[in-house]
Amino acid sequence: MRFSSDDLRAATAAGAIDSKQLEALLSFLATRQPAQPAAAPKFDVVHVLWYLGALVVISAMGMFSTLAFSQMGGQALAATALVYAALFGGVGHYLWAVRRLRIPGGLLIAIAVSMIPLAIYGVQDTYGAWNQFGKPGTVRDFYVWIKGSWIFMEIGTIAGAVIALRYYRFPFIVFIMAFALWFMSMDIVPWITGSPTGNWETSRRISVGFGLGIIALAVIVNMRQRSGDFAFWLYLFGVMTFWGGITASSYGTPVDKALYCAMNFGFLLLAAFLGRRVFAVFGTIGIAFYLGDLADKVFKDSMLFPFALSLIGVGIIAFGLYYHRHQAAIGGWVERHLPDALKRLRPANAVA
Repeated sequence: MRFSSDDLRAATAAGAIDSKQLEALLSFLATRQPAQPAAAPKFDVVHVLWYLGALVVISAMGMFSTLAFSQMGGQALAATALVYAALFGGVGHYLWAVRRLRIPGGLLIAIAVSMIPLAIYGVQDTYGAWNQFGKPGTVRDFYVWIKGSWIFMEIGTIAGAVIALRYYRFPFIVFIMAFALWFMSMDIVPWITGSPTGNWETSRRISVGFGLGIIALAVIVNMRQRSGDFAFWLYLFGVMTFWGGITASSYGTPVDKALYCAMNFGFLLLAAFLGRRVFAVFGTIGIAFYLGDLADKVFKDSMLFPFALSLIGVGIIAFGLYYHRHQAAIGGWVERHLPDALKRLRPANAVA
């Protein structure tokens, strides 16, 4: 937080400090050397290449693996995953701990963690340990089909990510964990319903509950983190799972749909309260869906509806401009009137 001499004089005029304290502060600050600004985190071509390379390797061993790769057999797949994990983990630890290259080192550790599903798949395939739901298919089918047999791969991946985060505080590892949590929210349905393909309504409800749980976890992580954004991926997949489950409901009365719009408007408020744009993105999309439904069903034959909707859109843009110009004043007002209980829930890095 930066202050100028004008801010200090304003504090004196407001009675927060007296004139003697003002002079003492100004004299002290005049003798201090200006602090060097901290280097802002950058995301240049080098970083893009590092992240792209990591995603290519992760995808090659899973999502884009070929049928011939899966035909290697369970033992070969498990061995391949373990060799990959050892090599990438070893080099990643060297770059992280010895060379102090945290980004490439952390990405290699994340690649090592991403080998866990392949290793568990290989073990399950070797011993036929596919439980009552049977063999779900090839490795890449993990990213396509919902199947209860995948659940052990997801549990192992989450556990591995938690262990890796214990020693390597690198936020991208949370992406691997959040991805597994998201898939678990779908693959756990067959276990609950007892049906190999699950039940759509049950899946939707579990998605809503699971998403809420991940969002709550993200809030806790956000409040506890001191450096690095470890909550980002949890927020993304949590909101995606919760919002997707609510939006997937194709039925409902006009009151239900109005409540859906209100929920999405609440997402906009949460975006400002928590300082998380992901809520604003999905909230905006949800409001657009609601307005589209109104246009299609309620006001289908109304000539004035497009014009009225255009005025609403212009009003939203105007409010955005007003908020941008008075953001500091609005943020100060919210901070002064926000109850202490809510202030404690608000992350330190949230901005109004």
